[in-house]
Amino acid sequence: MRYNFDEIVDRTGTDCFKYDYRKEYFGTEDVIPMWVADMDFKTPDFILEAIRKRTEHEILGYTIRSDTFFNTIIKWYKKRQQWEIEKEWIVYTPGVVPALYLAVKAFSEEKKKVIIQPPVYHPFFSVIRSNQRRILENPLMLVDGRYYFDFEDLKNKLTPEVKVLLLCHPHNPVGRAWERKELIELAEICLKNNIIILSDEIHSDLVLPGFKHEPVASLSEEIANITVTCIAPSKTFNLAGLSTAVVVISNPELRKRFSFEVENSHLWIGNIFGKIALESAYSEGEDWLTQLLDYIRGNFNMLTDYLNTHIPDIKLIQPEATYLAWLDMRNLGLGKKELSEFMIKKARIGCNDGQTFGSGGEGFQRMNIACPKQILIQALDQLKDAVHQL
Repeated sequence: MRYNFDEIVDRTGTDCFKYDYRKEYFGTEDVIPMWVADMDFKTPDFILEAIRKRTEHEILGYTIRSDTFFNTIIKWYKKRQQWEIEKEWIVYTPGVVPALYLAVKAFSEEKKKVIIQPPVYHPFFSVIRSNQRRILENPLMLVDGRYYFDFEDLKNKLTPEVKVLLLCHPHNPVGRAWERKELIELAEICLKNNIIILSDEIHSDLVLPGFKHEPVASLSEEIANITVTCIAPSKTFNLAGLSTAVVVISNPELRKRFSFEVENSHLWIGNIFGKIALESAYSEGEDWLTQLLDYIRGNFNMLTDYLNTHIPDIKLIQPEATYLAWLDMRNLGLGKKELSEFMIKKARIGCNDGQTFGSGGEGFQRMNIACPKQILIQALDQLKDAVHQL
C-alpha cells in the first residue's frame, strides 16, 4: 500500500498540544508550529482500525498484557535491530520520560550527581532535578558540523558518587546515530566506574537511510548488565497520546529495583489502547515505516538545498536520525532573546529554542520537519523573507 504523507490534516480544535497550545507557549497563534515532537502525518490506518475494533466491545476495563504484547516487541527488535530481548526483561511504563524519572530515582541518591550530555532533550534536566539530584554536564563536541562524545572531559569529571549516565541514543536534538565504536568506548568508561547507563532509545526506529542504530544493550552481555533501555512506538508511529512505553533490563537486580518504583507509583496497569496500538505497530508497521523514512529523508534534503540556496547563513547539522532539524543560526548575529523573538514575531515559526537543551544550544533552533512538504516550504519561505529583512 502507498501512503500519502503529503496530505494536510487540520489538527486545530482537537486539544492538540502542538497546535492548540501555541498562544500560551509563543504568545501568539500566528506561527507555524514545528516544535513538539509528534508528526503531522496520520497515525497509520492499521493501528486506528485495531483501536476501532476494540471499541466495538462495550467495556473498556482493566486489561492485561498478554504474550502477544511481549512477542511483538521481541520480534520487532530482533528483526529491525538484531537485538535479542527476553520476555522477562520487559517492564511496562506510561512513557519514556516517566521511565527516566523512575530510573533516576531507583539508581541514584539524593544530592548526588547524574551525567547528561548537552545540548540534549530538555526533560533530561527535569527528571534529575525533580528527584533532588544534581546535574553533571559532559557537553558534546561540535567538530566540523558533527557532534561527538567528549570522553576526556567525562573521565576528568567522574567521582565515586556518580552512578548514572543519561544517554540520548539516537540523539535529540543533534540527530546523531551513535556508532558502535563510540558506544563501546562510552560503555567501557561506565563499566570501569560502576555507572549505570539509562539509554533513551525512543528514536531508534527513525534512523535515516545510510545509518544504523546499535542498541547499547546489544553490544555485549557485560554492557547489557549495566544498561537500562527505554523504548516506545510513539515517535515512530505517531502515538504519543497513548502513553505507552517499555523498559528493557536484562540485569535482574536492576530490573527489581526499577520495577519496585513502577509498582510503588501505581503506574503498571497501562492504557488499553496503547497496548493495542503497540501490538499493531510492531506487527504490521514495516512498510509504513519504510515510506515514512523515505519521506523524512526527502524533507531533510529539501531543507538542506533550500538553506544552501536561499539562507546560507543558517546551517543544518546534517541529521543521521530523528525528524528533528538542528539549525545553527549563530551567523545571524542575534542575541539569545533576539533570536527567539525573531523566529516567533518575524519568521512566524514556532520552533524549540536551542537554549532549552542546555549548554551548547545557544544560537540554535530545533525544527520538527515531520510534516507535509507544503508546510515545510511555507515555513522556509517565511524564514527566508525574515532573514532578508535583517
